[in-house]
Amino acid sequence: MTVDVRAKLAEKGLVLPVSSKPLAAYVPAVRTGNIVFTAGQLPMVDGKIAREGKVGLDITVEEAKALAEICALNALSAVELVAPVDSIVKVVRIVCYVNGAPGFISQPAVANGASELFMHIWGDAGVAARSALGVAELPLNSPVEVELTVEVK
Repeated sequence: MTVDVRAKLAEKGLVLPVSSKPLAAYVPAVRTGNIVFTAGQLPMVDGKIAREGKVGLDITVEEAKALAEICALNALSAVELVAPVDSIVKVVRIVCYVNGAPGFISQPAVANGASELFMHIWGDAGVAARSALGVAELPLNSPVEVELTVEVK
């Protein structure tokens, strides 16, 4: 079954952004066979990080969850560089890194921003294996970063 990703995003008032240029020596996505792996995606909007800071100190869990959704959108735009997003048949794995204040333990709630977006788009095929990790720092003082692995036709 083919999913019209842009139409599903429009249902939520979202659009697929243009992929950001890499900040260092890497590519945004790599396809091998029918699997696409993305590099970690920050909550970039129009070439700038949407918010900076630590979750649980500068950023609330709900704000971080919304930033994880932006990261997920950026991951889809990275996939689009190597395969059409409408060719995605399964979200395989999501990794969410959370730049949390000391003692912050709600990483899974933040990662739901990405997971729930993919479930909205692909239903059961959007449910993935997932890791939600707390880290001391992220590039550009980002509160969250998301990596994505998908299966394509």
